[in-house]
Amino acid sequence: MRILIVEDDPLLSHHLKTELQEIGNQAHCASTANEGLHIAKDYPNDIAIVDLGLPDRDGISLIKDIRDAGIRIPILVLTARANWQDKVSALDAGGDDYLVKPFQKEELVARLNALVRRSAGFVKPEIKAGDIALDLLAKKVTVGDKPLDLTAFEYDLLEYMVRHNRQVVSKHRLLDVLYQDQEGDPNTIEVMMSRLRKKLTQAGQENPISTIRGQGYIFELQVS
Repeated sequence: MRILIVEDDPLLSHHLKTELQEIGNQAHCASTANEGLHIAKDYPNDIAIVDLGLPDRDGISLIKDIRDAGIRIPILVLTARANWQDKVSALDAGGDDYLVKPFQKEELVARLNALVRRSAGFVKPEIKAGDIALDLLAKKVTVGDKPLDLTAFEYDLLEYMVRHNRQVVSKHRLLDVLYQDQEGDPNTIEVMMSRLRKKLTQAGQENPISTIRGQGYIFELQVS
């Protein structure tokens, strides 16, 4: 997953980023609401973690701005406030779930996974497209009953295409997905896509990813 973390406590922000990246996610961190809004608008994220107590303005106003910008990613709200009014206000502003500090990493990860699956229309931790099955928790792929050996980047590429099935996805969008704040070469996407297609074909799967000339790629299979 690509996760936006908006948290002004540098120690907590660092721990969250480190722990989430250790289990295969990518993370962007912001320490203010304005910085968080900028990242939410300019980078493709699967989910956002937003603290309510931010230095420039309240996290609730950030959530409203994200929703007003038409950004529909799920938002998990972090709060040190235990009263129910603040929780209701956060959900009314457009948050999808909340977690009260302090919390266990395992609960945070479970909440994130559940929110992303729900937002994509998947209630199970697995996506299927024809004979292709993606285990979203283990980050593994099978074709039929056989495991498909993918690199981390190849897996991220396939998962993004599957999640956005039957949508044309540009190379530049895929560069943002795979590299985020790093410089990437569009030719890398071509090489990686070619390698992914070859592995799918060798596994007995008819190539499900088509090239739309001048626009990008499209994953053709229906997802369930």
